[in-house]
Amino acid sequence: MHRDAAGSIESPRSWHAAFLALAILSLSFGSPLLAVVGLRDIQAALHTDRSVVSLASALVWIGNGVGGVPMGWLADRIGIRKTVAMGTLAMAAGMALSSLGTVWALYVGFGLFVGFLGNGAIYAPLLIYVSRWFDRRRGTALALISSGQYIAGMVWPSVLEVGLKRVGWQPVMLAYGAVVLAILPLLILLRPAPEPLVAAAGQAGPRSGERVLGLRPNVTMVLLCVAGFCCCVPMAIPSSHLVAFCGDVGITPSHGAAMLSVMVGCAFISRQFWGVFADRFGGLRTVMAGSALQMLAIGAFLLTRDEVGLFAVASVFGLGFSGIIPSYAVAIRDLYPSREASWRIPTVLMTSMSGMAFGSWFAGVLFDVFVSYRPAFVAGVLFNLANLAVIVFLVSRMAPDRRLTLAAVS
Repeated sequence: MHRDAAGSIESPRSWHAAFLALAILSLSFGSPLLAVVGLRDIQAALHTDRSVVSLASALVWIGNGVGGVPMGWLADRIGIRKTVAMGTLAMAAGMALSSLGTVWALYVGFGLFVGFLGNGAIYAPLLIYVSRWFDRRRGTALALISSGQYIAGMVWPSVLEVGLKRVGWQPVMLAYGAVVLAILPLLILLRPAPEPLVAAAGQAGPRSGERVLGLRPNVTMVLLCVAGFCCCVPMAIPSSHLVAFCGDVGITPSHGAAMLSVMVGCAFISRQFWGVFADRFGGLRTVMAGSALQMLAIGAFLLTRDEVGLFAVASVFGLGFSGIIPSYAVAIRDLYPSREASWRIPTVLMTSMSGMAFGSWFAGVLFDVFVSYRPAFVAGVLFNLANLAVIVFLVSRMAPDRRLTLAAVS
């Protein structure tokens, strides 16, 4: 593939690939929401603690993160179409298994089939795939496709709530398993990503083995993983427990589901801003700004139980956390060679998703102990502070005027 007049790999096909990935993720990310919207119903049906059911949500994130590492490697070898098709079929099977109505079926269905084999084979491989179509506007593109999670969050909670009320959570799980199969016909439109451009003189990107921010490459990688874990613990608390939290403070489940939709709607809108921000200022600085806003919002959940106030806080929380995860992928592409993306991006996603899993489960445990979500929000603030400490350290090692060269040209 030849360099265009602007020296860029981007073309109209790049945006076709991005919007197609967005459509796929808008369907696949609806599946974890079943355990969020139906948390209280599933808990009552299984006669168990809330932490037991919230662990199912946690297992999705663990499976998604851990599965992304081998699935990213697999997609490089068998192709993106086959990998995503395998994930789609696994997700449908996971929904069917989870509907059996036992704790073990819920854990295996969500953790193994929806998480590891399902979203693990879809999210990280598509993120890597789309990143290889872009160099100038990679942050914007990755923010766009990651917004599939928020489109799912805007559309599906209210739909699922209606289904739960009318037919119950088990038929809804079976029905959504059929819905995700709509991904399969979209896969014929996925084209192979273009080969990286040959760098022009003076434009070489990061090279394998070079120091990253003045540190050994894997030391920087470990710090990014630690930061990813710590920022995703507080991110998971409202994302996984907002509907149940609303029910506990006297807000109706339908209004709680609407609040979740508003939160992710704000996240969808602001994620596009964060993508442009990342293109201008780089992935690390975007993580730092988003994390600071997220910390302020998670702390604000401690200050109000009023429905209008909680709608406002949820909106601000959506504005803050939305740009963080795709910006880690941008940071990896800024700092490391393109050929290393297939394992470095999924590895950072794995630790981040592990933080989401831990945050979801830990908030449930704290609720069972204290019969209140207040300690969970306090813990979220502390984890967010730890994340900011690591990210500020890494940003401080960047030259003030340094404009990172895109790794796609290496």
